[in-house]
Amino acid sequence: MSTASVSFRPGAVLADLLPASRVRDIALVAGGAALTGLAAQIAVPVPGSPVPVTGQTFAALLVGTAFGARRGFLALALYALVGMAGVPWFAGGTSGAGGASFGYVLGMLLAATVVGALARRGADRSVPRTAGAMILGSAVIYAVGVPYLALSTGMSFGAAVAAGLTPFLIGDALKAVLAMGLLPATWKLLGRG
Repeated sequence: MSTASVSFRPGAVLADLLPASRVRDIALVAGGAALTGLAAQIAVPVPGSPVPVTGQTFAALLVGTAFGARRGFLALALYALVGMAGVPWFAGGTSGAGGASFGYVLGMLLAATVVGALARRGADRSVPRTAGAMILGSAVIYAVGVPYLALSTGMSFGAAVAAGLTPFLIGDALKAVLAMGLLPATWKLLGRG
């Protein structure tokens, strides 16, 4: 029994392991948008907050990291545009740009780009680097989402932090732990850890 060796080029992300083509990139972008929309349907209301706990932040960070900055950005841009056009695949089956949590969608678009760029520099290859990328990606999401929440609801910034950031920190830590195990383990499984 022989072990196949996978060839990697410097700066590769997991999606680069698939044969390169436009069809691949289109499928990845559409699939990333669909995965994010599907994960957004896992929504648990948070008492006192108009923002639910969802799986979409994890999906957005995973898509960005696995696809790289360009495809990650395009996947989340497609997700945002299709949701704004009326497809009910934002958190809890909502759509449109007017909701209190739409700022998080915009933040996810930027975060996918940031973690994708970091993944090209190897941030998805080890547990500590993956942790750093996920923390930074989450910070980007909140940096856009919390002020948007405050503006769209008329909350003070402090109230928006209390309603739109603090209740989510434990869940984000769990999502980061999942990513810290998943991404480096995938690279190790493929023979490039």
